[in-house]
Amino acid sequence: MGSARIIFLFLAIAAAALLYHYWGFWQIEPQAEAAPPPPPVTVAKPLVKEMEEWNDFTGQFEPQESVEVRARVSGYLESVNFADGQLVKKGDLLFVVEPRPFELALETSKAQLAQAEAQLQLAQAQLDRTAQLRKNDYATKETYDERVSQVAIATASRDAAIAAVNQAQLNLDYTRVTAPVSGRMGRHEVSIGNLITGGTSGTTTLLTTIVSLDPIWLTFNVSEGDGMTYKRLVQRGEIKSARENTVEVQGQLMDEKDWTLKGTIDFVDNQYHRSSGTIRVRAAFPNPDLFITPGQFGRVRVPMSQLRPTILVPDAAVVTDQSVKLLFTVADDGTVIPKQVELGAVTDDGLRIIRSGITPDDRVIINGLLRARPGGKVTPEEGTIGAPAAMQGVPPS
Repeated sequence: MGSARIIFLFLAIAAAALLYHYWGFWQIEPQAEAAPPPPPVTVAKPLVKEMEEWNDFTGQFEPQESVEVRARVSGYLESVNFADGQLVKKGDLLFVVEPRPFELALETSKAQLAQAEAQLQLAQAQLDRTAQLRKNDYATKETYDERVSQVAIATASRDAAIAAVNQAQLNLDYTRVTAPVSGRMGRHEVSIGNLITGGTSGTTTLLTTIVSLDPIWLTFNVSEGDGMTYKRLVQRGEIKSARENTVEVQGQLMDEKDWTLKGTIDFVDNQYHRSSGTIRVRAAFPNPDLFITPGQFGRVRVPMSQLRPTILVPDAAVVTDQSVKLLFTVADDGTVIPKQVELGAVTDDGLRIIRSGITPDDRVIINGLLRARPGGKVTPEEGTIGAPAAMQGVPPS
């Protein structure tokens, strides 16, 4: 009897404990889950640096002087006095056309000149005698007039003979074809023994070409938009006009990273091309070591401002929304505020020039852009702006 009570009491206690467990479970209200913290991003104030702004253009090098060498006289080519691709100076002998026919023509002209001078001397002597006789009335006026006319005719013949001698001498000189400019030769187009056609008109034989190398031109095309921006800056007095031949520019070859060339804009075309909407601009660069060859491509950097404080941000921080360029900034309460900006060029350090839209005190998101939403909250972590390798903070998304 006592053991039955003990068992009954044990079962009652177990049932009460089980009832309390289930009843208490359903009575406890579930706790609300805690909201996640705003995503982390790296922010930094823009870098302000004293510098000039510029625009980069791609162009092609051209020689300042390019000449097609042709002979002034016709004849058989007697010699070629240069090696293909050789550097020559102005006045160096390049070709010789067979001179013997022109030497004979010169000798003939000189003989005709001697004959004309003899005739002039005879006519002058006859005139002198007739003039003496005329003083004593031993010669008629008609005879005297004839002697004067004969002297005039002989003088004209003498002058024509002198001109013929000069022409023959000039043709003989033209048999020696010299370099009209200093530069590098092309290949010779005609071999020794060929008959070449010379002259100053009609179809003449091309002998070779020669181009100057130092200095050298770099020509490039500027769009109407860039041209108008430049002219507005000139109008406001911020930069010099390119037409004054005083604008200094930098240049580089296509395999270079540094701007090693220093030159000056010396020509701007007088109109925009209708088909392309661009205007041709030319810069002159020294080429003392003759490293640059005409026809090579290069780049030129044209200044677009004076030396002034310039705002810089990483180029990767710029967000494109259709045609609008934005930078995401963070307010003091962590709110993301997008700001529309006007962009300039990209520097050699990979930083983008910002012409307008932000201030030096704005905190710009430079890392973690994919975690930022306009109007949303973020957790800003301070970073720095410099070369890409110097940026620090949250790893890229």
